[in-house]
Amino acid sequence: MKVCTDSCVFGAYVEVRQTKRILDIGTGTGLLALMVSQRSEALVEAVEINPEAQVQAVQNFAVSPWADRLNLYPVPLQEFAKTCTQQYDVILSNPPFFLASLKSGNAAKNAAKHTGNLLFEDILTFAQKHLTQDGKLYLLLPPAEASHFAELAKAHALYLAETLEVYTRTGGKCIRHVQTYSFEPTEQITYKKLDIREEDGTTYTADFTALLRDYYLIF
Repeated sequence: MKVCTDSCVFGAYVEVRQTKRILDIGTGTGLLALMVSQRSEALVEAVEINPEAQVQAVQNFAVSPWADRLNLYPVPLQEFAKTCTQQYDVILSNPPFFLASLKSGNAAKNAAKHTGNLLFEDILTFAQKHLTQDGKLYLLLPPAEASHFAELAKAHALYLAETLEVYTRTGGKCIRHVQTYSFEPTEQITYKKLDIREEDGTTYTADFTALLRDYYLIF
């Protein structure tokens, strides 16, 4: 499975200092779980349903320096929720997000990109029950789906506090929103912006370099 630049931005951006327990919903090969393990002392649990991704995540966790703090649950979130009794300081997810687009003939790709197996409501229902009172829910979504998620979240007493708008390049297209939710309503949502590359479309921006410095060997 490919490592996407926007996922790397997400993993580096979420605030995990002084957290005790983190859940990564739909971890794939474990990228986000590994990134937050690198920046925290927390116990990190991950849920993944794709069998091939499960194998890769287990392998990646095992050879990492944080193997003793990483645990994979190879089940759907809905199944995990039935027996989960934990509370999490941070829940993060880069979930399937295409709500209405046509599906391809590739079942694995469909599961990764379409909401059929992991509905937004499932994430919100789980977070409402298992997020600590001061905890944060982080989502990585395209702009349209992010707006839809924000409206759904209100019914679960979760409120959008901050949005990082991620652009392909300076003056380019906004491709993703990194959203931060909490149980505390805010009068004004904080909006931030990150350009991945300069206007030339090749050179990484100073902000992107600073954010990913601990993860990219080229910096």
